[in-house]
Amino acid sequence: MGAYLLEWLSLFFRWFHVIAGVAWIGASFYFVWLDLSLRKPPQWKADKGISGDLWAVHGGGFYEIAKYKLEPEEMPKTLHWFKWEAYTTWLTGAAMMSIVYYANATAYLIDPSKVPFTSIGAIATSLLFLFGSYFIYEVIVRSHLGKNAFIFSTLIFILLVIASWGSYQLFSDRASFIHIGAILGTVMVGNVFFGIMPAQRALVDCVRRGEKPGKEVAELALQAKNRSLMNNYFTLPLIFTMISNHYPMMYAHEKGWLVLVFVGVITATARHYFNQKHLGHKKPRYLVIPAILTVLLIIWMRPEPIDPAPAMPATASVTPTTTNSTPTATSATTNTNTNTNTNTNTNTNTDNVNNSSVSNNAATAAEVVPVSASADDAMMDVVHTRCSTCHAAQPTQQGFAAPPAGIILQTPEDLKIHKAKIVTAVQTGYMPLGNITQLTDIERQQLVAYASSL
Repeated sequence: MGAYLLEWLSLFFRWFHVIAGVAWIGASFYFVWLDLSLRKPPQWKADKGISGDLWAVHGGGFYEIAKYKLEPEEMPKTLHWFKWEAYTTWLTGAAMMSIVYYANATAYLIDPSKVPFTSIGAIATSLLFLFGSYFIYEVIVRSHLGKNAFIFSTLIFILLVIASWGSYQLFSDRASFIHIGAILGTVMVGNVFFGIMPAQRALVDCVRRGEKPGKEVAELALQAKNRSLMNNYFTLPLIFTMISNHYPMMYAHEKGWLVLVFVGVITATARHYFNQKHLGHKKPRYLVIPAILTVLLIIWMRPEPIDPAPAMPATASVTPTTTNSTPTATSATTNTNTNTNTNTNTNTNTDNVNNSSVSNNAATAAEVVPVSASADDAMMDVVHTRCSTCHAAQPTQQGFAAPPAGIILQTPEDLKIHKAKIVTAVQTGYMPLGNITQLTDIERQQLVAYASSL
């Protein structure tokens, strides 16, 4: 019953997470595009404090958009704040993290071949890893280093590379990608909560009091703009990590942390192209570079070819035969009845022939005795022990109310239906999750070969 309720909670929060994430990402893309697309306004607008304007057409109507340098002439009655998109995305993401990775830590969070955590130990390490990473980011962004765009960006990139490597030393492959996504999401929502919103509140308070914003407010506004731009560059890598659990070939790669670094560089560079395009600077090299890196990544990640073959040879269990077997007795009786007057030498020769015939008959009998376990039986024993605890009509593994992805593996026919997924999942190490059933390397190789031959 507990696993069933967790499934429903996971479904509920996943949908809210997706909806909130789409809203937040859409707002991020829109406002960066808007800010970079503003053009110098006519003088009469500049005299009112407008720093840039934009005309657009959408949904059958014209829109006139203007951005004030600091404060408008008077405070509007209705002012929309863009914050709950970010907060809801982080809160639902944290709920998903708790339901999927913390409630089922042994299945999704822990890889005993890396660090044999207890569930509590793994969860505590995860929280320390996430919030420790954010604390380091906040220290840097508030220091004088955060005012130099090049130095700041370089430091953040180096720290993310270290975090990617570190997550792979601590957690399961799948959880490693999610942790980097959680760090990015926490940094982004922290930028909103600790940077963007305070700057906006300070500006609004000044306008409401009828005061002209001073240098301090202007600096807060500039910091908010820089944080918003940082969020913009994090957006595409964050989206990738959010959906990465669907692509085991990425995170289950033996150098998965480096794959994640590649993807981060590729997506951030592509985002830079669009930012430059919004400014009116067409620089196709920022699309060509990601394209080349993607091709190189595909080539580097290609798996070794699989030679389809039976995973495990059949082992025959032969029923032992004795010298007093029926064929021997029969042969001896026949020889006695048929050749009663045969001399001793002839009988001796006949006995030798019969003994040879007995040996041949025994060997033939051994060949036709059914084997005790065929290759199918042997591999299905492995499947039932290592896979079917989760992938059964009624899973016995704690935390699973239904087979993952609806895949049932209980018969050779089931394996044949899902063989493409089995080969990929087992070969990459994606399955079993966290290797909770302790599938050995030999069994893994045998299962891949066996499934490939179906």
